[in-house]
Amino acid sequence: MSADPHALESRLVSTGVERLALLGKHAEALMAGYAREEVPLEGLSTTALNRLLAARILWRPDEQSGVKLAPKVRELIAEMLADETRRHVNADVAETLELLRSLVQSYREARDAGEYWRQEQQLLRLRQEVDDLNGRFADAIDSLWRRLNSDFGFVSRLGDKIRENERAQKQIERLLDGLSLIDFDELIDLVGSDGALRKLLVSGLQQQLTQHFTSLREVQRRLVELMARFRQQQARSRLVAGMAGFLREHPGFVPGNYAMRGEVPGLVNRAAPLHAAGALALDHDADARALTELLHRLPRPAHRPEPVTAAGAAVLQDDTLVAARQQALKEDVERFYLRVVDLGGEPQSALAHLEAAGHDWSPEIWLFQVIAEYQGLPRSEQCAFRLRQQESQAGPYNQLYLIHDVVLQLA
Repeated sequence: MSADPHALESRLVSTGVERLALLGKHAEALMAGYAREEVPLEGLSTTALNRLLAARILWRPDEQSGVKLAPKVRELIAEMLADETRRHVNADVAETLELLRSLVQSYREARDAGEYWRQEQQLLRLRQEVDDLNGRFADAIDSLWRRLNSDFGFVSRLGDKIRENERAQKQIERLLDGLSLIDFDELIDLVGSDGALRKLLVSGLQQQLTQHFTSLREVQRRLVELMARFRQQQARSRLVAGMAGFLREHPGFVPGNYAMRGEVPGLVNRAAPLHAAGALALDHDADARALTELLHRLPRPAHRPEPVTAAGAAVLQDDTLVAARQQALKEDVERFYLRVVDLGGEPQSALAHLEAAGHDWSPEIWLFQVIAEYQGLPRSEQCAFRLRQQESQAGPYNQLYLIHDVVLQLA
């Protein structure tokens, strides 16, 4: 059932009248917050402050800072006062960054000229611009949460759900693109060694942007979770709708008792068999007699276990044969190097020499020893040879290279 449009309009009107009444009732405190950095709390009671915060007329960036005007309220006051210095026609990040650069230059000029009043004014405007930038990101993220909890969370059709998902994803991408425009290396070079500017444009802004990135990641996680949940519900509803349609076409259909059948259809018999597992409940005294009887009924082993003899000391194998083969391989490789020296500058293939010499070494072991012999030479002797490996990549998605042959020649 859709909501009554008259009731919705009445609720909007009543809410709007309440918010406008709050603006008029606390106009003096709001204008003081517009002219200064923060809203003075001396003339506001706790109830009034909570109502202004709940109405999003005021906002608090963090627990340590004071209460400030919401960016939309500041823009509304600037429009009404025709305050061109604070009115934004296009509130994008790039324009805000350009304005911050201009204000930093004006702040530096006032500081160098000794104009302390103008310096304080420029610093106040910088703080307000940074607050407006953080406030716009906070409002956009809050709008995403409201969309997830209202429009996106309660649409019933898959097409509407996908469109709402795409809208939210595009808004997140725009926010991430805006956040990526803020280069803190540039801001560090811009503010220099000024402590107030570094605290405002580097440490404070970086902390706020970290919170925005965290909030956006949480929004994306919630967005994916809602989409997956809806697809699961959609799949179940399609299954139920398909079964209902089948029953309408076959009113006399009665499901068979597959548990009593000897041959179960392959579509049903897909689950692995369940093996019941049991464990002794030793903490139940009432079952002690039953457990004792079960233990007595256990079959005894037919043969006695053979005694285990003590293991003797391990005998080290004679490695003389292994050392002899390694020495023989090394000598054959040295003869290959001597042949390359005798032939002068003509390149020689290691595998071709192995085949011509009639050695029984494995080609892989032979190539490994040729490369190892080259790498084991002193630097002065390595320069006398030129070793080239014939290799190829194992696959288009694998950075492993396979060595097929080694060519050796004098440099």
